[in-house]
Amino acid sequence: MPSSPFDPATLTYDSRGLIPALAQDHASGEALMLAWMNAESVAETLRTGRVVYWSRSRGAFWRKGDESGHIQELVEMRIDCDRDALLLLVRQTGPACHTNRRSCFYTAVREGAEVEILQPES
Repeated sequence: MPSSPFDPATLTYDSRGLIPALAQDHASGEALMLAWMNAESVAETLRTGRVVYWSRSRGAFWRKGDESGHIQELVEMRIDCDRDALLLLVRQTGPACHTNRRSCFYTAVREGAEVEILQPES
C-alpha cells in the first residue's frame, strides 16, 4: 500500500479543535492514559518524538514528563477509521498517571463495585 504525507489538518477535531488521544504502552498493550491534542500538538509530537498534549484546564501545551520526568516517547501514531481519535503507541518512562500509578485506568468495576486494581508506585 503506498504511503502519503500526513497532514494533521486532515483529522476530525471537535468544536474546540481537539481530538482524543489514547496512550498505550507499545510493548505490553496496556492502556496508560487518555488526553487531548490539537493540530499543533499532533505536529509537534511527530516532529520531536516526545508526546505533547493540549491541557484543557490550563489552556496550554503540556509536554508529558516536563514536570514529572515521566516522559512518553512516541513509537507510532495511529488514526481511527473516522479520523476523530488517535492511538499513541508510546515508550513510557515512569508512571503515566498524575496519581503516580502506571496507568490512569486503575479503577475497575467488578460485580457492581469499584475496585482499585493498581497502587501508586513508590
